[in-house]
Amino acid sequence: MRRFGEKLRALRQRHGMTMRDLADRLNLGTHGYIGDLESGRRQPSLELALQVAELFGVTVDQLARDDVEIE
Repeated sequence: MRRFGEKLRALRQRHGMTMRDLADRLNLGTHGYIGDLESGRRQPSLELALQVAELFGVTVDQLARDDVEIE
């Protein structure tokens, strides 16, 4: 799951969202956590991965598995 942050950044940017926009949509309160996820300093909980997958219309496998790409 090392590439989760890279995939999260790509999805966020593809949808024209700022880190703050994404944090608001996920009810995280702060965009600093998004920055930590995108940089790989933190890993998401399963609940957050499910929320991100639903928001962007991808599977958790696509987010979590390093060998599976996002289309």
